[in-house]
Amino acid sequence: MFDYFQPPRVTFGLNSITKLPEIIKSLGSRSFIIHNGPQVDDSILALLGTPTIHRQKGEPTVQHVESALTAAKESHADVILAVGGGSAIDCAKAVAGLLTNGGSPTDYMEVVGQGKKITRPAMNWIAIPTTAGTGAEATRNAVIGLPEKKYKASIRSEHLLPRAVLIDPQLGVNVSKETTAASGMDALCQLIESYTSTGANAFTDALANRGISLAVCALPHAFTDGKNLEARSDMAIAAYWSGVCLTNAGLGAVHGFAAPLGANFPIPHGVVCAALLPHVMKANVEALREQSQDHPTLKRYADIGQATSQQAMSEQAAVQHAIDAITQLVRDLGIPRLNDFGLTPDRVAEMASLAKKASSMRFNPVTLSDEQLAAVLHEAI
Repeated sequence: MFDYFQPPRVTFGLNSITKLPEIIKSLGSRSFIIHNGPQVDDSILALLGTPTIHRQKGEPTVQHVESALTAAKESHADVILAVGGGSAIDCAKAVAGLLTNGGSPTDYMEVVGQGKKITRPAMNWIAIPTTAGTGAEATRNAVIGLPEKKYKASIRSEHLLPRAVLIDPQLGVNVSKETTAASGMDALCQLIESYTSTGANAFTDALANRGISLAVCALPHAFTDGKNLEARSDMAIAAYWSGVCLTNAGLGAVHGFAAPLGANFPIPHGVVCAALLPHVMKANVEALREQSQDHPTLKRYADIGQATSQQAMSEQAAVQHAIDAITQLVRDLGIPRLNDFGLTPDRVAEMASLAKKASSMRFNPVTLSDEQLAAVLHEAI
């Protein structure tokens, strides 16, 4: 038995941005844009006239959300537009929820806040992703940092889902190679963790399996040639599916680590996921085999291996191929190691301890010991 959540409307395709005025008209009349690029794409502004615009710089913190919330109230907007990557989308998602539920972000944040429930639907908002990575356009949680506690946590509710998602792959052609790599690996990580999660279900299995195949083929092409629209399109749909999967199936140890690492070091979220993914896959496989050589989740890792290969192989070989293929992809994309951002061996035990508190950790397919978690971090330094 499971519940299944997703946005009620998704508009996808090249030049689909032209449908934005129609979508806005069905939801409101006065727009407030939250974006995280240097500027909002001209193709969007040309459709909207003179909306109020607020820039989100970096991954959102409580202070950032409160600042955007104040600006949104002053604008008297009745529809919020999130344009950009996960930072803009999470900020907008939180603002939309707070506009109708009141209070501050810490009232609703998990782990480090009061954890109050969102009880009213968020103000109408539209997600327009540009980076093909976080899948935040499809999730029911907004990840927010609380610097004084050196932690990132979520506001979570199905009431936070956007009223509409507009995905135009052309909006991603000017995204840098570094962002393409990091955000793309975040999407791939979410697909893999959702597929091997203890919360996986029939719907998420179908999307994750197909999404993994798309992402492992398309990401290198999008990275090499940002104007490859076929690759951009495949990554955009894979990223959206990754958001649907994570919101319905949960994630795992990679994202468990991401919360404390991202709050304590200046590491982009996608880089954390990419740097840790092959090492967590290896640790999970070893721990699963210790429980049983026939553990059913090993078959899922074999499926991932088959998705990254064009030839038939035994289950054991396919599992190893999954780890090797992801390891090679991380190298090919030039993902830096975590010590480049200040993670040193003396901080490993602390980060491993904090990771165990993260909500994503409970969906990992096997419980990893303190020593196993520390070993994963040591391998990524």
